[in-house]
Amino acid sequence: MESQVSYPALFALTLLYLLLAFVWRSVLVWRQTGANPYVLPQDDSPQGYVGAAMRLLMAAVLLTTGGLAAASQAAALVGTLPWLVSPALQGGGWLLMAGALGLTLVAQAQMGASWRIGLDERARTALVQSGVFARSRNPIFLAMRLMLLGLFLAAPQAVTLTLLVAGEVLMQVQVRLEEAYLHGVHGETYQAYRARVPRWW
Repeated sequence: MESQVSYPALFALTLLYLLLAFVWRSVLVWRQTGANPYVLPQDDSPQGYVGAAMRLLMAAVLLTTGGLAAASQAAALVGTLPWLVSPALQGGGWLLMAGALGLTLVAQAQMGASWRIGLDERARTALVQSGVFARSRNPIFLAMRLMLLGLFLAAPQAVTLTLLVAGEVLMQVQVRLEEAYLHGVHGETYQAYRARVPRWW
């Protein structure tokens, strides 16, 4: 059953997602604004803790898919869930991952110079409320959740399920930290936006 999964392709898509969503977009914003958009603190604050956990999660996703691509027989060692291995579910997983990449890129483009990794206490960026942000207050985090779900469906294993659950917990915490920050920065404008647009979709 493991042979149905193309682990090299899975690793390639995961790597492409991380490069386009984080590295390439960071470079673009840096060039546009002269400011480093990577503002995750490295301290003992809640934001620092979540930021460190998110970095660990992204590294774990890359190492997992890379390791499976290098040695596909290792899938048996990371707990393949055979009852979930089916062409329909795996195809759905690939579609979710591709859609997640597209949603991420669209949302980042619509945020423009307001995009950050973390909470930027030094800048007061605009509150983006149009485009996909008129349907979801957190489309990029929504896309990341879909990416991890797609990864699990495409390669249903105990390790990818662990990544999915860990990512879900971390992103639920992170969006709440960001909501508190945005309310503090934008006040009633954010309150009205929050009342009008759902957190996810």
